[in-house]
Amino acid sequence: MKSAFPGFDSPAVGFEQPFEMLLACHERVRRSLSLLGRLVSRVGERGHDDATRSAASDVLRYFDLAAPLHHEDEETHVFPVLAASVDAELVAAASSLQADHLRMTALWSAIRPTLEAWSAAHASGTAEADFLDRAADFERIYEAHLAMEERLVFPAARERISASLLAAMSSDMARRRGAPVGPR
Repeated sequence: MKSAFPGFDSPAVGFEQPFEMLLACHERVRRSLSLLGRLVSRVGERGHDDATRSAASDVLRYFDLAAPLHHEDEETHVFPVLAASVDAELVAAASSLQADHLRMTALWSAIRPTLEAWSAAHASGTAEADFLDRAADFERIYEAHLAMEERLVFPAARERISASLLAAMSSDMARRRGAPVGPR
Protein backbone atom coordinates (compact mmCIF):
# COMPACT_ATOMS: atom_id res chain seq x y z
CA MET A 1 0.00 0.00 0.00
CA LYS A 2 1.35 3.40 -0.95
CA SER A 3 1.80 5.84 1.93
CA ALA A 4 -0.26 9.01 1.97
CA PHE A 5 2.87 10.78 3.23
CA PRO A 6 5.78 9.42 1.13
CA GLY A 7 9.39 10.44 1.52
CA PHE A 8 9.66 10.28 5.28
CA ASP A 9 12.70 8.00 5.26
CA SER A 10 16.15 9.56 5.69
CA PRO A 11 19.66 8.47 4.88
CA ALA A 12 21.83 7.45 7.81
CA VAL A 13 25.13 9.16 8.53
CA GLY A 14 27.62 8.08 11.16
CA PHE A 15 28.58 10.07 14.23
CA GLU A 16 32.24 9.91 13.18
CA GLN A 17 31.31 12.69 10.73
CA PRO A 18 29.46 15.13 13.01
CA PHE A 19 28.94 17.94 10.49
CA GLU A 20 27.55 15.48 7.96
CA MET A 21 25.31 14.19 10.75
CA LEU A 22 24.08 17.73 11.42
CA LEU A 23 23.35 18.19 7.71
CA ALA A 24 21.49 14.87 7.60
CA CYS A 25 19.45 16.11 10.56
CA HIS A 26 18.57 19.19 8.50
CA GLU A 27 17.19 16.91 5.81
CA ARG A 28 15.05 15.18 8.43
CA VAL A 29 13.88 18.56 9.76
CA ARG A 30 12.84 19.57 6.25
CA ARG A 31 11.01 16.29 5.74
CA SER A 32 9.25 16.68 9.08
CA LEU A 33 8.26 20.26 8.24
CA SER A 34 6.98 19.10 4.85
CA LEU A 35 5.04 16.32 6.53
CA LEU A 36 3.54 18.85 8.93
CA GLY A 37 2.42 21.02 5.99
CA ARG A 38 0.91 18.08 4.13
CA LEU A 39 -0.78 16.91 7.32
CA VAL A 40 -2.40 20.29 7.93
CA SER A 41 -3.63 20.41 4.32
CA ARG A 42 -5.00 16.89 4.40
CA VAL A 43 -6.83 17.40 7.70
CA GLY A 44 -8.34 20.58 6.27
CA GLU A 45 -9.45 18.82 3.09
CA ARG A 46 -10.51 15.37 4.30
CA GLY A 47 -10.49 15.27 8.09
CA HIS A 48 -8.75 12.54 10.05
CA ASP A 49 -7.89 8.98 9.11
CA ASP A 50 -5.18 6.47 9.93
CA ALA A 51 -2.68 8.28 7.69
CA THR A 52 -3.17 11.66 9.41
CA ARG A 53 -2.92 10.08 12.86
CA SER A 54 0.30 8.35 11.83
CA ALA A 55 1.71 11.53 10.30
CA ALA A 56 0.89 13.52 13.44
CA SER A 57 2.69 10.87 15.49
CA ASP A 58 5.73 11.06 13.20
CA VAL A 59 5.91 14.85 13.44
CA LEU A 60 5.55 14.67 17.23
CA ARG A 61 8.27 12.04 17.51
CA TYR A 62 10.75 14.05 15.43
CA PHE A 63 10.25 17.41 17.11
CA ASP A 64 9.92 15.93 20.61
CA LEU A 65 13.00 13.70 20.42
CA ALA A 66 15.42 14.39 17.58
CA ALA A 67 15.13 18.16 17.18
CA PRO A 68 16.05 18.96 20.81
CA LEU A 69 19.15 16.75 20.51
CA HIS A 70 20.11 18.52 17.29
CA HIS A 71 19.72 21.91 18.97
CA GLU A 72 21.86 20.71 21.86
CA ASP A 73 24.54 19.52 19.40
CA GLU A 74 24.70 22.98 17.88
CA GLU A 75 24.62 24.86 21.17
CA THR A 76 27.28 22.64 22.74
CA HIS A 77 29.69 22.20 19.84
CA VAL A 78 29.07 24.63 16.99
CA PHE A 79 27.90 27.95 18.41
CA PRO A 80 30.72 28.25 20.99
CA VAL A 81 33.30 27.94 18.19
CA LEU A 82 31.64 30.86 16.41
CA ALA A 83 31.12 32.89 19.57
CA ALA A 84 34.88 32.63 20.25
CA SER A 85 35.63 33.96 16.79
CA VAL A 86 36.87 37.47 16.12
CA ASP A 87 34.47 37.60 13.17
CA ALA A 88 31.53 39.80 14.17
CA GLU A 89 29.24 38.18 11.58
CA LEU A 90 29.87 34.73 13.06
CA VAL A 91 29.37 35.92 16.64
CA ALA A 92 26.07 37.56 15.61
CA ALA A 93 25.01 34.42 13.73
CA ALA A 94 25.61 32.21 16.78
CA SER A 95 23.56 34.57 18.95
CA SER A 96 20.75 34.77 16.39
CA LEU A 97 20.60 31.00 16.00
CA GLN A 98 20.41 30.50 19.76
CA ALA A 99 17.49 32.93 19.84
CA ASP A 100 15.88 30.94 17.02
CA HIS A 101 16.09 27.79 19.15
CA LEU A 102 14.16 29.54 21.92
CA ARG A 103 11.51 30.78 19.49
CA MET A 104 11.18 27.37 17.82
CA THR A 105 10.83 25.70 21.22
CA ALA A 106 8.07 28.13 22.23
CA LEU A 107 6.24 27.66 18.92
CA TRP A 108 6.55 23.88 19.21
CA SER A 109 4.99 24.05 22.68
CA ALA A 110 2.10 26.02 21.19
CA ILE A 111 1.39 23.69 18.23
CA ARG A 112 2.18 20.40 19.94
CA PRO A 113 -1.20 19.98 21.73
CA THR A 114 -3.11 20.09 18.44
CA LEU A 115 -0.78 17.52 16.89
CA GLU A 116 -1.06 15.33 19.96
CA ALA A 117 -4.86 15.46 19.67
CA TRP A 118 -4.59 14.63 15.95
CA SER A 119 -2.47 11.56 16.73
CA ALA A 120 -5.15 10.09 19.01
CA ALA A 121 -7.07 7.01 17.92
CA HIS A 122 -10.33 8.94 17.50
CA ALA A 123 -8.93 12.27 16.34
CA SER A 124 -11.32 14.89 15.09
CA GLY A 125 -11.35 18.59 14.35
CA THR A 126 -9.45 20.86 12.03
CA ALA A 127 -6.73 23.43 12.55
CA GLU A 128 -7.64 26.67 14.28
CA ALA A 129 -6.31 29.91 12.76
CA ASP A 130 -3.91 30.40 15.69
CA PHE A 131 -2.47 26.91 15.13
CA LEU A 132 -2.05 27.59 11.40
CA ASP A 133 -0.25 30.89 12.09
CA ARG A 134 2.08 29.33 14.63
CA ALA A 135 2.80 26.30 12.45
CA ALA A 136 3.65 28.66 9.56
CA ASP A 137 5.94 30.69 11.84
CA PHE A 138 7.57 27.47 13.06
CA GLU A 139 8.31 26.43 9.48
CA ARG A 140 9.47 29.90 8.41
CA ILE A 141 11.90 30.27 11.32
CA TYR A 142 13.26 26.75 10.84
CA GLU A 143 13.84 27.26 7.10
CA ALA A 144 15.78 30.50 7.61
CA HIS A 145 17.68 28.92 10.50
CA LEU A 146 18.73 25.90 8.42
CA ALA A 147 19.77 28.08 5.51
CA MET A 148 22.02 30.25 7.69
CA GLU A 149 23.65 27.22 9.24
CA GLU A 150 24.30 25.57 5.89
CA ARG A 151 25.48 28.73 4.11
CA LEU A 152 27.59 30.30 6.84
CA VAL A 153 27.73 28.61 10.21
CA PHE A 154 28.64 24.98 9.53
CA PRO A 155 31.38 25.81 6.99
CA ALA A 156 32.88 28.43 9.35
CA ALA A 157 32.73 26.13 12.38
CA ARG A 158 34.20 23.23 10.41
CA GLU A 159 37.18 25.44 9.42
CA ARG A 160 37.75 26.55 13.01
CA ILE A 161 37.19 23.38 15.02
CA SER A 162 40.24 21.40 16.10
CA ALA A 163 40.58 17.67 15.53
CA SER A 164 40.27 17.03 19.28
CA LEU A 165 37.09 19.11 19.55
CA LEU A 166 35.68 17.37 16.48
CA ALA A 167 36.36 13.97 18.11
CA ALA A 168 34.72 15.15 21.34
CA MET A 169 31.74 16.42 19.34
CA SER A 170 31.40 13.04 17.63
CA SER A 171 31.59 11.12 20.91
CA ASP A 172 29.15 13.42 22.69
CA MET A 173 26.58 13.28 19.90
CA ALA A 174 26.69 9.48 19.90
CA ARG A 175 26.64 9.19 23.70
CA ARG A 176 23.58 11.39 24.13
CA ARG A 177 21.71 9.24 21.62
CA GLY A 178 22.79 5.98 23.18
CA ALA A 179 24.85 4.99 20.13
CA PRO A 180 28.21 3.23 20.23
CA VAL A 181 31.08 5.71 20.52
CA GLY A 182 34.08 5.45 18.23
CA PRO A 183 34.79 3.97 14.81
CA ARG A 184 32.67 1.07 13.59
